[in-house]
Amino acid sequence: MSDRLKGKVAIVTGGAAGIGEATAVLFAEEGAKVVIADVDEAAGMETVARIRAQGGEAIFVSTDISREGDARKACDEAVRAFGRLHILVNNAANFMLKGLEASIDDWHRSLGVNVIGTALISRYAAEAIKNAGGGAIVNLGSISSFIAQPSFVAYSATKAALVQMTRNMAMDLAPFNIRVNCVCPGTILTQAVHRHVERVGVTLEEFLTEERPKYLLSRIGEPREVAYAILFLASNEASFITGAHLMVDGGYTAR
Repeated sequence: MSDRLKGKVAIVTGGAAGIGEATAVLFAEEGAKVVIADVDEAAGMETVARIRAQGGEAIFVSTDISREGDARKACDEAVRAFGRLHILVNNAANFMLKGLEASIDDWHRSLGVNVIGTALISRYAAEAIKNAGGGAIVNLGSISSFIAQPSFVAYSATKAALVQMTRNMAMDLAPFNIRVNCVCPGTILTQAVHRHVERVGVTLEEFLTEERPKYLLSRIGEPREVAYAILFLASNEASFITGAHLMVDGGYTAR
């Protein structure tokens, strides 16, 4: 246990798996009380149990951020359980990897979670963070916010929107001592990667062999490597950083 987030309360959306799980566990290790907001109750409770087994404090709140009532509930439960809220990590995402063939329903699902859901929970979290005297919001963009990839139109459009939303939110919330930043990962070895590999019909090793040369570091990332970047932006160490995006992509976009 460390104390970089000692006394802080954080919500991590999509905290049941992948980058969200790694972030929730790391935050707890650094002293935060953590709310896991996710649609997957079984996996979310496993994350809570892992945190508690390590001596941390965490609760799970069943949350579909595309539903306004759920977004409000997650923030209300954080304050009810821990008395206040200081940090929101907007990690929950819908991985709609389609091009122009994406249907209207596909677009609604992608926009509903990645853009509208992020805006909804940020709205309610910001009010609670104001009441706590300030804090931080960290959004999860992607290399897909900046680069073109085949059959990624729906996903990339939402991730590009999050980068601009970060700038606008940073401007609007600065008077209330709330910093807003964005972390933009490259390919990270999560359950989403495994699902993508199955969808395209290749083995994981075949996928990794194709991906590695795209990165200056010749590998893809691990969830905890992204979690450390999120931790930095959420902590007081980043006290003069707002409206920024941080690439955590092993040098992919440096080429």
